[in-house]
Amino acid sequence: MPHYLAYGLTLSTSVEIPGLIPLSEAESRPVDVTITMGCLPPGFPLKSQKAWYASQVKPNQSAPNLRAWQVGNGKYFWLQYREGAEFAIERQGERIWACWQPSLTLEDAATYLLGPVLGFTLRLRGVTCLHASAVAISGQAVLFVGRAGAGKSTTAAAFAKLGYPILSDDVAALHAQNRQRDGFADRTVRAFEVQPAYPRLRLWPKSVEALYGHSEYLPRLVPSHPTWDKRYLDLQQEDYRFQADPLPLGRIYLLAKRSRDPAAPWIEKISMQAGMMALVANTYTNYLLDRATRALEFRALSQLILSISVRQIHPHLNLTFLPQLVREVLSDLET
Repeated sequence: MPHYLAYGLTLSTSVEIPGLIPLSEAESRPVDVTITMGCLPPGFPLKSQKAWYASQVKPNQSAPNLRAWQVGNGKYFWLQYREGAEFAIERQGERIWACWQPSLTLEDAATYLLGPVLGFTLRLRGVTCLHASAVAISGQAVLFVGRAGAGKSTTAAAFAKLGYPILSDDVAALHAQNRQRDGFADRTVRAFEVQPAYPRLRLWPKSVEALYGHSEYLPRLVPSHPTWDKRYLDLQQEDYRFQADPLPLGRIYLLAKRSRDPAAPWIEKISMQAGMMALVANTYTNYLLDRATRALEFRALSQLILSISVRQIHPHLNLTFLPQLVREVLSDLET
């Protein structure tokens, strides 16, 4: 069975997963999560009760994009996506099963697996995750946080194009550590490391065109999909770099709504309270968390906000301003 390392977890999978880097035998380590592709657990119960969670139905949709159940007396979470991909996740976050309709492919299933499914699995294992892309700058991880479509991946790709290593796209897994301050054992500070994900950035054609001059410059993430045209940037190719080792978290930038303001892009400092509220709103898969897990998350973010500087970026609506945004960030990091 192939073994991979992603988000700080060693994964054992029943098939090769597109986008992940296999571990060599010399890199052998204990398995954290076992993933079985192509089937659900033996005797897996059919859903008979009302869904525990259902996403909002959009005007152009006939059903929720995601429905979730807790089954087997709470032993499993069952996630069912509208397109036909299904996942069973053991409550302890140690096993994942996946199956999909004949109209879908392994690449379709891997898209969900490497994003929301592993993101939720990390949350079950007690790892705080932000909805963010992470770039390595001067030996530290810099996060770009925002809602879907805010430009996290596009911003990271602009840095990647200039040679900056990328740690993750869309999901930033934060591992907390106690560290000594000033060499005194009784003076500890809660520090956070960002774990590497996998060597790909996912981009919509509009972003690809802004960065490379043509919307089809990069390959499609799922070539067989009839309508979904998302592309991916391979960070293992020449002139690009994937940060394969964890880095300490250095600074967080919140991506505001894109603006036509001629002053954009610009960066502003925000209060600790505003930064805290924004981070709570942008934790990953928080819609699937129970009250106890949200409470643990809140405590972790309270410790984070005391040690990490948070800024807000106001990007320009026109993506041709991306180079200027990068310069603003680099200048801000020097202060």
